[in-house]
Amino acid sequence: MNATETLPSPATDRLTIDDVRAAARRIDGAVVKTPMLHSQTLSQIAGADIWLKFENQQFTAAYKERGALNALLLMDEARRARGVIAASAGNHSQGLSYHGTRLGVPVTIVMPATTPSVKVMQTESVGGKVELFGETFDEAYAHAREIERARGLTFVHPFDDPNVAAGQGTVALEMLEAQPDLDCLVVPIGGGGLMSGMATVARALDPAIELVGVQAELFPSMYAHIKRADMACGGNTLAEGIAVKAPGEFTREIIAALVDEMLLVDEAALEHAVSLLLQIEKTVVEGAGSAGLAAVLSNPERFAGKTIGLVLCGGNIDTRLLANVLLRDLARSGRLARLRVELQDRPGALFAVMREFHAHNVNIIEIYHQRIFTSLPAKGLFADIECEARDAAQIDALIGNLRGKGYSVDPFDL
Repeated sequence: MNATETLPSPATDRLTIDDVRAAARRIDGAVVKTPMLHSQTLSQIAGADIWLKFENQQFTAAYKERGALNALLLMDEARRARGVIAASAGNHSQGLSYHGTRLGVPVTIVMPATTPSVKVMQTESVGGKVELFGETFDEAYAHAREIERARGLTFVHPFDDPNVAAGQGTVALEMLEAQPDLDCLVVPIGGGGLMSGMATVARALDPAIELVGVQAELFPSMYAHIKRADMACGGNTLAEGIAVKAPGEFTREIIAALVDEMLLVDEAALEHAVSLLLQIEKTVVEGAGSAGLAAVLSNPERFAGKTIGLVLCGGNIDTRLLANVLLRDLARSGRLARLRVELQDRPGALFAVMREFHAHNVNIIEIYHQRIFTSLPAKGLFADIECEARDAAQIDALIGNLRGKGYSVDPFDL
């Protein structure tokens, strides 16, 4: 390298708190300044002081609007007139489409052909033009970059862009303005845009604050990079909003420099957090949005006694999936159960079992008999009985009583 060449600036020089403050002024009034509220019940459960930032109350139900809008407002008129493009099947597509349309900027979104129609419809409903291509996100992303070059559009990356990250960082400005004495921020990480922006703000305002990133166990891409580990990424995670196989080049430099710790959460923890937020806070949060709470509840000793800020970063979850999550959480807690009871095929056999359920005040939801597809003798059958109770102890008492009267009972476990 000769004397006239210069090294590229470190990522931390490309994103500063001044950039985030400028973004906050730029987007002010066009995005929701979402509530930052204390949760008394979750604090009691976690053994910590829990503060929640309700980014699921944005118009498109996710924080992604902030970064998308900031990037759009920083473009010159010529680029806005030509239009923008992105590859996304999630919240970025809706945030970019909504604010692009509002500003008169044509927005093209490339999604894999396998994208559920509801996501296509949601993006189109806020003004985006959707093009379906390929079977995977990588194929859709490559096609979007081809369209970018062919049509002269501007590509707006969902996370690996300092302007986008600056917009996302405004979440932390609002959180620390509302509650300056937070000990710790626990933030979901997919590609890293949200954490990059928030960490930049938090470190500048309070160098002692703890910054903890959270990823789904099935998609530990940033975790693996930070730990320099070879870990597989893939699977059907509830947290599809942070299911990123390759973290950003820019964002991983920021996170490596500023974030204290990375944690992984399993699917059961994500499901439980989604369920708790709906039951306790009466708020709908998608899997990615529940990751911070899932991490705190999965590591009680790590977070005990701390004042913690959590970002409920999105609320876009399919209603049928949400129903499944809630029912599965009830089953894990013991309030719902499915028992397989072996019976003799004779009059009154099922009635006798029903009397035991009645005696223990356990409500029967559904009964399924099986006489044919079973390894039992021809005069035997089993009944699968789905039921609900006050708690797991009530179900256990019922099972114990049935077994004490000679019944073979097998509970189904998730």
